[in-house]
Amino acid sequence: MVRRGRECSVAEALEVVGERWSLLALREIMLGERRFNQIAENTGASRDILAARLRKLVDAGVLEKVQYEAHPPRHEYYPTEAGRALQPILLGLMAWGDQYVHQGEPPTLWRHACGEELHPVTVCAHCGEPANAPGTHAIRLGAVHS
Repeated sequence: MVRRGRECSVAEALEVVGERWSLLALREIMLGERRFNQIAENTGASRDILAARLRKLVDAGVLEKVQYEAHPPRHEYYPTEAGRALQPILLGLMAWGDQYVHQGEPPTLWRHACGEELHPVTVCAHCGEPANAPGTHAIRLGAVHS
């Protein structure tokens, strides 16, 4: 595949998870749904599109497909290490949607392991300041390909 534009991990990540039905399937799996029928019902995705998105996520190593019934063959989907690493991203996207898009009370709330309602914040691992603090800037940019 010939890429155009800036070399960028965001663009590469979007090739794997940047489609609506992929993200909604991941949401359901993070909420504990593992079976195709339940994921399809809760996302509203058509069965053929959902099957293609789940296959892509399995092929990319984001999900693991585990058979739970032989006749007929049926599978459950579990997040891999790479899939579990997407949970903070999904929580951040949800928080953004709650604040800037959704009208009214947030439809979904999470409780953190500490017992309190979860409000995700991305911070610098070194100093603990928010990632969007003034003065934060890129120090290396990927090459631009035309």
